[in-house]
Amino acid sequence: MFVVGVFLYYCLVALVVVWISYWFYSWSNPKTKNGKLPPGSMGFPIIGESLQFFSAYSSHDIPPFIKKRVERYGPLFRTSLVGQKIVISTDNEINYSIFRQENKSFQLWYTDSFGAILGNDESILGHNGKAHNYLKKLGLYLLGPEKLRKNLLQEMEEATCTHLQSWAKNGSFDIRQGSSKLIFELIAKTVMSYEEEKDSKKLGESCKAFIEGLVSFPLNIPGTAFYASLQARKKIIKVIKDIYEDRKASRVSRRDDFVDYLIEEVEKEDTFLNDNSAVNIIFGIIFTGAETISQAVTLLLNFVSDRLDVLTELTKEHETILRKRDNENTGITWEEYKSMTFTHMVINEAMRIGNVTPGIFRKVVKDVEMNGYTIPAGWTVMIAPSTVHLNPDKYDNPSTFNPWRWQGQELNKGSKTFMAFGCGLRLCVGAEFAKLQMAIFLHYLVTRYKWSVINGGDFIRRPHLIFPNGMHVQIAEENK
Repeated sequence: MFVVGVFLYYCLVALVVVWISYWFYSWSNPKTKNGKLPPGSMGFPIIGESLQFFSAYSSHDIPPFIKKRVERYGPLFRTSLVGQKIVISTDNEINYSIFRQENKSFQLWYTDSFGAILGNDESILGHNGKAHNYLKKLGLYLLGPEKLRKNLLQEMEEATCTHLQSWAKNGSFDIRQGSSKLIFELIAKTVMSYEEEKDSKKLGESCKAFIEGLVSFPLNIPGTAFYASLQARKKIIKVIKDIYEDRKASRVSRRDDFVDYLIEEVEKEDTFLNDNSAVNIIFGIIFTGAETISQAVTLLLNFVSDRLDVLTELTKEHETILRKRDNENTGITWEEYKSMTFTHMVINEAMRIGNVTPGIFRKVVKDVEMNGYTIPAGWTVMIAPSTVHLNPDKYDNPSTFNPWRWQGQELNKGSKTFMAFGCGLRLCVGAEFAKLQMAIFLHYLVTRYKWSVINGGDFIRRPHLIFPNGMHVQIAEENK
């Protein structure tokens, strides 16, 4: 009996070893029914190569994770991140082909962790086809050029001037935190008439925790950035939901803002919306906008502060605008904003090198052949903007901050070689809003203040851009 027991034990161990070996082999060597998969490594089961992908680095360069694999496998390779089978493309033509096949062979997709934080099923980010087109129209109602020109330009000016004056009184400020607060308050007021200073709910207090976990390793246990972000999201959603429901219950409290507009849309018979999706749309607009634009503003000042020639040219452009006015103290007009050619060149160049968006994801709807390889349905493709923006075949000395490289080029659209604001059908609805805010900020900073970076400005990418010590700027009103 003892011998039989030992025999069965070793048989069981052997079966487990065989099963685990088969599992590892199957994971490492995925198959496709048609053609062959792109080369690459799938890493360990489930976690794949996530640890390497999220490893920190500190340069405005192509991520080491991608650079090493391109050198080994070529411009199209497979991997696995947070449990998802992914093909990463660094080829301009393939990227463009993917965008052109939007809603045909490819659909918008985010990792489950990113979707969980943003409320992917209910937000504007998670929809495809007709639903996305409808929701994009909602976004344009809020952030489109007409709304910017008639309403938001003046509100942006007032908010920017107020914050700059406050920072100047203190003598210094952290541009990363300061710009985040400025943009959060501006968007929250525009979207739902929320004013942080007057409201006891203090949405801004949950903003930092949410943002820090926005692109983090998806470990949902207490103590992790991802867990803290999900908890912050719950608090934020509750506040937004309370505001939305109060407004819906009492039409006397109408503010004629985006919340009121959404309520009207929800009540239409042919709508794609419901109350939950409306709340999640509000959430997505406020918090993703505050994060990405504040990152862009920080990058902008970081680059400009290191280039006296760029600062001189910027100052010249904006002082020329002042001299052409009958009264230099009047606000910026839409025509003046559109005339800021060098400013737009600076913004594009900062966004090109800065690569605020580490990756653009699409789900494969049906088997697709590219470059002689097959990408199976159900897999995900990731386009890496940094490999496009830092390609030496497309940009001379791509790591050098040189706004003049944009002279004579289109400054307001996405293309095969510039996708800082997206590309194709998914060109960011808030792109013009972001650029207008950056232009207004630069206008008042260079014409009314003396400023210099005194410490901070160092950054890391994981792959999300982080300024661990902020960027502290000394500022004072200029006496003229």
